[in-house]
Amino acid sequence: MAAAGGATGREGWSSKTAFVLAAIGSAVGLGNLWRFPAEAGENGGGAFVLFYIFCVLLIGLPVLLSETLIGRHGQSSPTLSARKLAVESGASPYWEAVAGIGVLAAFLIVSFYCVVGGWVLYYVWQFIADLMNSGVSGGAFKGVEIDTIRAFFPDLLGNAGLMVGLNLVFLAVTGFFVIRGVSGGIEVMAVWLMPVFFVLLVAITIYGAFGGAFGEAMDFLFTFEPEKLTGEVMLAAVGQAFFSLSLGVAGMVTYGSYVGRDVNLAGTSTIIAAADTSVALISGVCIFPIVFAAGLAVDGGPGLMFQTIPVAFQSIPGGTIVGLLFFLMVTVAALTSSVALLEVPTAWAMEKFKASRRTCALSVIIAAGILGTLAALSFNTLADFHPLGFIPLFEGQGMFDVLDGVTAKLFMPIGAILVCILVGWIADARLVDSENGLDGALHIFWRFLVRWACPIVLAAILFVGLTS
Repeated sequence: MAAAGGATGREGWSSKTAFVLAAIGSAVGLGNLWRFPAEAGENGGGAFVLFYIFCVLLIGLPVLLSETLIGRHGQSSPTLSARKLAVESGASPYWEAVAGIGVLAAFLIVSFYCVVGGWVLYYVWQFIADLMNSGVSGGAFKGVEIDTIRAFFPDLLGNAGLMVGLNLVFLAVTGFFVIRGVSGGIEVMAVWLMPVFFVLLVAITIYGAFGGAFGEAMDFLFTFEPEKLTGEVMLAAVGQAFFSLSLGVAGMVTYGSYVGRDVNLAGTSTIIAAADTSVALISGVCIFPIVFAAGLAVDGGPGLMFQTIPVAFQSIPGGTIVGLLFFLMVTVAALTSSVALLEVPTAWAMEKFKASRRTCALSVIIAAGILGTLAALSFNTLADFHPLGFIPLFEGQGMFDVLDGVTAKLFMPIGAILVCILVGWIADARLVDSENGLDGALHIFWRFLVRWACPIVLAAILFVGLTS
């Protein structure tokens, strides 16, 4: 496939495979490996998991295709792509704000996402140090008390210098790939790192199947118990499907703008959604056998990744090397997503200010570094600083939680709702039909979902986020 830029000279993917791998990488991240197991553990397993799959098909996939469609039609930055679709449909150019919300959300998310990426790097180092001290035999952290292993995480959060340093390192690595461009950086990273990620994921999952409590984990994840499917669990599943695919942050609008006209968007969107969902499910199959085998609780929430899992690796054979490979796998997933997030405001700035990629990327990196530093310090030095404390929704929250809350509870669902309205109601049906790659009953069903089902469900997510 020719680069999407074609005659315009704009950057583009070198092949359909490169686009699919990059798009999967943008979707597959901490939401799959950290948030999904935590949500499944807290919400009763099978009922949550099965409803999550249902939500990906009926909510996630239609919005994913809509975002990619806007980008491919516009062949430009997210805001200009949305503007082009609206203007060519006889609507107001101010519909570019649809993508503008996503651009802002992506910038805010990458600023604190790299903080979490720094946490992952910290655990990579912990397992490397343990490997150098103890070797590969036996479990991880031999002779170390469980409470001490659990204390790794709060000790990290309390160390201001280490928190800021790890955040900036992760942000710098992210920026390196974005500065190198679409084909020279983002694509190269995806083509090389995504296969490595899948190999590690499958290898650790196979290890867990033979060395862990595989049957118990499978029962927990895939046994449907209707009484556990409460309204709260259903909303949690919808939210996970939405966040797992990184919708509402203009990421797929941006990546879609680099796609050539010969790519069937419906088919590739299905592949991306299927791969992302498969990673989430496999991550559960990977993590829970190890946790159950260690006799630990699965409902640890966010602490599952950074406190329960390290303890679990202490009690399994080869726990040090398996733990190191596990956190290297998580690093790859976090990096591919952070690169996609950083590319969104970078692409916007390049076309907004007609400046070079290097200049725009560095400017965004510096700004994200400042916000990220404040987010990292909100766990220690700036713990008493509550920037939006005058708003009840954010009362008592530090910078990290404010950035997370503003994007997750406001910008992402609002942005996705507006995408559905633009594509389903505002855009000329002929323009949409020429881009989406669907026909017949599937096209009718997709249009129904985008017009009605998706906005209603996303509005429910928004309402719950604002009132919970």
